[in-house]
Amino acid sequence: MNMQRVAPSYPRLDDLAQRARASGAIKVGVVYPCEASAMAATFQAADLGFIDPVLIGPSAVICRLAEEAGLALGEREIVEAADPLAAARRGVALAGAGEVAALMKGSLHTDELLGAVVGRDSPLRMGRRTSHVFWFDCPAYHKPLMLTDAVVNIAPGLMEKADIVRNAIDLAHRLGNPMPKIAILAAVETVNPALPSTIDAAALCKMADRGQITGAVLDGPLGFDNAVSLTSATTKGIVSLVAGEPDILVVPNLDAGNSLYKSLVYLGEAACAGLVLGARVPIILTSRSDSVQARIASCALATLAAAGDRTG
Repeated sequence: MNMQRVAPSYPRLDDLAQRARASGAIKVGVVYPCEASAMAATFQAADLGFIDPVLIGPSAVICRLAEEAGLALGEREIVEAADPLAAARRGVALAGAGEVAALMKGSLHTDELLGAVVGRDSPLRMGRRTSHVFWFDCPAYHKPLMLTDAVVNIAPGLMEKADIVRNAIDLAHRLGNPMPKIAILAAVETVNPALPSTIDAAALCKMADRGQITGAVLDGPLGFDNAVSLTSATTKGIVSLVAGEPDILVVPNLDAGNSLYKSLVYLGEAACAGLVLGARVPIILTSRSDSVQARIASCALATLAAAGDRTG
């Protein structure tokens, strides 16, 4: 039998986009947009009303790329910067001066942009570890789901994980969730000294009990199955306010997070957006393998995150 594949719908992604448009476009410093897909996604996000891009890089290259791609620059602002490092420094300076409300990675390397953001003299430093948060619209899950950190922190220790959790809580608050439920993931749901991730999970929950982490309900260690499935948790005798209802999943390290992120996208058909948080402005950190949809959705997410800053 010839079965036709039905494309998934993303009602929660549509809602995110509508809310971003309603909040109004923000100025975004697009750092070194010297590659066709980065330029196209930037212009589409601008046309949709999410961002007002400020293009930071060599103007001759930017104008040539725009012409080759059939994109009309019009009155779009270009800030001259000769190379990726100069563009990153210029973008950070503009954000520090309040001239742009977010930064977006163009075709430079991630470490070139983040190195400028967290550098010793950067005006964007907040004294908190930077981390990445993915926001997903998963067809198989009943509400938006966030995942952190699958991009920036390779093997975070306990205090780095505390900042990763705080950054995700801040984003949830800006998106309108005053008390997100957070599952701290590990391979097993019991504390085991042989698995440091379970010790860290338990410690993070105790930090929340003691008021060191606020604004959320934490539980862990939880396995992925009993975090997202109440049936699985009940079968294992787990009593939890988070099981089956997490808004945020916190992974133990980048290996686990990156694999889970790609599983949700490539097998779970989830639509996603992502931001780097922990600096004074949100940073849209897209990958060359990201779809145009993911790039545009990340711009919408940054718009709402920055709007949350404006409204306190």
